[in-house]
Amino acid sequence: MTNEYCVKLVISYWLAVFFIEVIETSSLLMIRFCGKNTIDHFFCDLVPLLEIACSGTYLVGIVVSMVGPPILVIPIIIIIVSYVNIISTILRMSSNISRKKVFSTCSSHLIVVSIFYWTMFCVYLVPAKGQSLTISKVLSLLYTVFTPFINPIIYSLRNKDIMKVIQERIF
Repeated sequence: MTNEYCVKLVISYWLAVFFIEVIETSSLLMIRFCGKNTIDHFFCDLVPLLEIACSGTYLVGIVVSMVGPPILVIPIIIIIVSYVNIISTILRMSSNISRKKVFSTCSSHLIVVSIFYWTMFCVYLVPAKGQSLTISKVLSLLYTVFTPFINPIIYSLRNKDIMKVIQERIF
């Protein structure tokens, strides 16, 4: 990957996200709220926000239905294609030791990515009526707090110096 290609990818991503957020925010600004304005959630998420709206949320539903799936599916497709390429490259390696090292590194990343995306799928793609509010809150915590929390832990456990210090402290 060249620097020029990397810059083009970053700029195109930023522009796409900016326009998506302008569309979503402008549709949310049309909603009227009356009465209780307390959201029973850990943060101001879309589903609890729409639950306290007293005006029609039809337009927001259409915008989310059109914009949401590509936001989730496109990165997943990129990740899957990347892993297919990585795995095919790994399988062509002649050394078993090299294969184990690379699989070990990739598996750590895949665990973190899987936790993140599966919890997001459960929160946003599973119908909200099938979830209790508590389950929705817990799943939201998993992808907003737990995944970033365990990410450095998982990757640092691969470091031999850190493992040595942990073993000395525990044993």
